[in-house]
Amino acid sequence: MSSSTIPNSFDDVTDFVVNRGNGITGLVDSGIQKVPERYILPPQQRFDLTKVVSQDSILIIDVSNWDDPEVIKSICEASGKWGFFQIINHGIPLQVLENITDAAHSFFGLPNEQRSKYYKGASPSETVFLATSFSPQAEVALEWRDYLSFQYIPGNDQASALWPPVCKDEVLEYMKKAEIVIKNLLQVLLQGLNVKDFDRDTQHTLMGSPRIYLNYYPKCPNPELTAGVGPHSDISTITVLLQDDIGGLYVRGIEDDTWIHVPPIKGALVINIGDVLQIISNDKYKSIEHRVVANKIKNRVSVPIFVNPAPDAVFGPLPESGEIPIYKQLVFSDYFNFYFSKPHDGKKTIDYARI
Repeated sequence: MSSSTIPNSFDDVTDFVVNRGNGITGLVDSGIQKVPERYILPPQQRFDLTKVVSQDSILIIDVSNWDDPEVIKSICEASGKWGFFQIINHGIPLQVLENITDAAHSFFGLPNEQRSKYYKGASPSETVFLATSFSPQAEVALEWRDYLSFQYIPGNDQASALWPPVCKDEVLEYMKKAEIVIKNLLQVLLQGLNVKDFDRDTQHTLMGSPRIYLNYYPKCPNPELTAGVGPHSDISTITVLLQDDIGGLYVRGIEDDTWIHVPPIKGALVINIGDVLQIISNDKYKSIEHRVVANKIKNRVSVPIFVNPAPDAVFGPLPESGEIPIYKQLVFSDYFNFYFSKPHDGKKTIDYARI
């Protein structure tokens, strides 16, 4: 694409990136030399590196023995204090982790016309779609991110038949391995809430509709002006995140208006509590705000698994807590639709669930 055809105006960028399905990846591939206006945050919303607390870090937990009382205690305490922790020795081979990050680079390295075939609304399958930013129609500034989203349906090979060949096998392999880790994590977290049964109904409510994203953050000419992902909490039960070696994830600190960098650790998975689990635990576990910064040096990928309830699942504070509920009972699809109807806005979504 010649410099004369690179979209520059607010409307042209929106049309090229969103309406025509090229995403930020297509815009970067077109040869832009500076961040377009459509991606520039108001000054007060930009990331302030002076707010980073370098001496704090989230806990790293060795989960080689899930039944170890100290492991259970560490996971539950980290979920209540930080809402984030990293796990090592989780049982997923390093090669599987490397394969999925390589597959993400492979997909986003395809030509625009091959990627855009999967764009939301045009994808050949309801279980996979490509999208950009978060909620483009509602956002003042778009986020510097594209993502390929997969709905994982265990045991249903037909559901994945039309997934992109360049990454299909790697996604399935990773999800099958990660499913074991997810079940172990949820069982531990439920123990901390005095829930003993992890039966089919409980699994439907907590992990009935998992989604895996291949996130792609192309290198950015002016990263200080924009956001990879704006401040938000996840609406999932839990999120399991695989980072590459570049980094860029920051978690809200315990002190007001501070941020903590979550450093990449080879072979580790970052775990964070989502709104659903905060609601179910009646605030014993915390869903914490986090954000991703853009970078100027390398194309970054990350692979989150959003462990979501089934759309029809009803959730609310568990009676086992023995405390007065501060949240109402909700249908997950209602909470999900509300979340995606607006831009990222920190922790405000959970107010929708309060009594």
